[in-house]
Amino acid sequence: MSSHSIFTRIINRELPSYTVCEDMENIAFLDINPLRRGHILIVPKLEVDNIFSLNEKSYNSLFFFAKRVAINMKKKITCNRIGMSVVGLDVPHAHIHLIPINSFEDMNFNKSPLKLTEEEMLNICQLLKFTA
Repeated sequence: MSSHSIFTRIINRELPSYTVCEDMENIAFLDINPLRRGHILIVPKLEVDNIFSLNEKSYNSLFFFAKRVAINMKKKITCNRIGMSVVGLDVPHAHIHLIPINSFEDMNFNKSPLKLTEEEMLNICQLLKFTA
């Protein structure tokens, strides 16, 4: 059994994902327990538990990458904004949630996640996929 986080296992292609985009330092993939259709996780390839433990270069790279993904999302999903959240309690690997939102309630992590089919996830992934 691997001692790496689930995100590192996705990055290493040990686990499947709905990858939307990646560059040398970061990866973006659909959250499998989304709050809204198009909910994406932005993850540094460097496994660090706390986002504020990233070195400055990795931290800046992560947020710049997140901005590019969010701009792409806004072009392709009808919503008022792309919300961003860094919670850091669910997986011991730094990550950012990007969520298409129309109200504050759309970012309520206490709500039950959507149950999307494999086909729906693939369609959303295809819609949002782009090259960084």
